[in-house]
Amino acid sequence: MMEQRILDIADHLLLIERELKVQGWWSDATPSAEALASTVPFAVDSMAFEQWLQWIFLPRMLIILEQGHPLPNASGILVMAETVFTDRPEQSRELRRLLAAFDQLISPSA
Repeated sequence: MMEQRILDIADHLLLIERELKVQGWWSDATPSAEALASTVPFAVDSMAFEQWLQWIFLPRMLIILEQGHPLPNASGILVMAETVFTDRPEQSRELRRLLAAFDQLISPSA
């Protein structure tokens, strides 16, 4: 049961990565060490939300899955995405759908 949830989450991370690439929001340029060290939620002080997804969220989630760490028991990532993409509702529709599904997968009651 738990293993299937892990696999579902891993699949979702790949879909999120693919959608970032499809939209041209994937970057080859690594943010600075200072930007990556941000302690502000979603690193809003140092990078765009798309960069945060690519450089902090996805790698962190992969480490959690690969090393068997406890999953976060809540994710408010969709709320942030809704805020960030208010000016790009059509372009961000699939990414927001994927993030909504991720939020549901991460929630223990799902």
